[in-house]
Amino acid sequence: MSRNQVRAAVMAGPEKPIEVRGFPPPRMEPGGVLLRTVYSEVCGTDVHLYHGRLAGVPYPIIPGHVSVGIVEEVIPPAAGQEVLTPLGQPVRRGDLVTFLDVHETCGRCWTCLVAKAATRCPQRRVYGITYSALEGLLGGWSEKIYLKPGVLIMHLPDGLSAEKFIAGGCGLPTGFHAVERAGIRLGDTVVVQGAGPVGLSACFFARLAGARRVIVIGAPRLRLDMALSLGADEAVDLADYPSPEGRVELIRELTAGRGADVTIEASGAPSAVAEGMRMTRDAGTYVVVGQYTDNGPVEINPHLDINRKHLDIRGCWGTEFTHLYRATDLLAIRGRDAPYEQAISRFYSLDECQQALLDVEHLRVIKAVIKP
Repeated sequence: MSRNQVRAAVMAGPEKPIEVRGFPPPRMEPGGVLLRTVYSEVCGTDVHLYHGRLAGVPYPIIPGHVSVGIVEEVIPPAAGQEVLTPLGQPVRRGDLVTFLDVHETCGRCWTCLVAKAATRCPQRRVYGITYSALEGLLGGWSEKIYLKPGVLIMHLPDGLSAEKFIAGGCGLPTGFHAVERAGIRLGDTVVVQGAGPVGLSACFFARLAGARRVIVIGAPRLRLDMALSLGADEAVDLADYPSPEGRVELIRELTAGRGADVTIEASGAPSAVAEGMRMTRDAGTYVVVGQYTDNGPVEINPHLDINRKHLDIRGCWGTEFTHLYRATDLLAIRGRDAPYEQAISRFYSLDECQQALLDVEHLRVIKAVIKP
């Protein structure tokens, strides 16, 4: 590998070992920005990518879709102009920034303009997931990340460290989006199924949204302890309540026999969906955010689980800039005492990405962070 090449970890295909390869520096376009990567996360999506559970992934890829870095080079879009964030702030060398991993959303199609669901735009592409390594340094598991013209860049707010931000990772805006979809009202009892990064952020934002009580169900214990640190009132260990019926009964006991006002599924287990519907009260709200990949079907009773309960069921897919901005801003202001940094169980080098994937898959860590 020559001295001027950029090292990056590459996922060549499903179940293939992660390789560290050298890439030439990117050809900078007008409006392009080059980051020196500070941190990039490893999340459940990366595990799914490794096992080939997402359709349309253009392997080989450089994974890492949520990252933070220092601006190393900026090419003005035109003479006398600057690259600006959506907030109108200039992007300059030395700035500590993150960016919305979603790119190329068209803003012109029926989904964007009529349905107002930009997360379902057919043109949408995602750093670290739907860009091939053959297209360049378009993933965070790399010494440098090339931000193509038009990528939505955001400075980290004053007082918010790179460590605290990346500890939230993609779970931060995703958990925020789920809570937004839930429409939590003051005084609600909220159950969060799953204590991974998305569930932990859903717990944090549910508390900020005015929940009277937040109950997190999950495993292992280190994740549940983190949930308590982020505002959960109860943390229910799956080991203590191994049966779905037992967990549903527990939630009913904790809610005067009614069930939760709002339940957020952030587990990724299809079986959790039927269970969560049954632990939600009549006329309550159930949000499904954890089923990012197709892990198979689950059996429900439409009469008992939906219609007779008058249950409001809402899916939640992806994030937009509004979720990244508002979640990060809230973390900076309202999360000063929230020990998000403690969610980082370990930092990994590029040469340790394979181990990081294994540790995430087997729940040995809360948050694994790549430090190129």
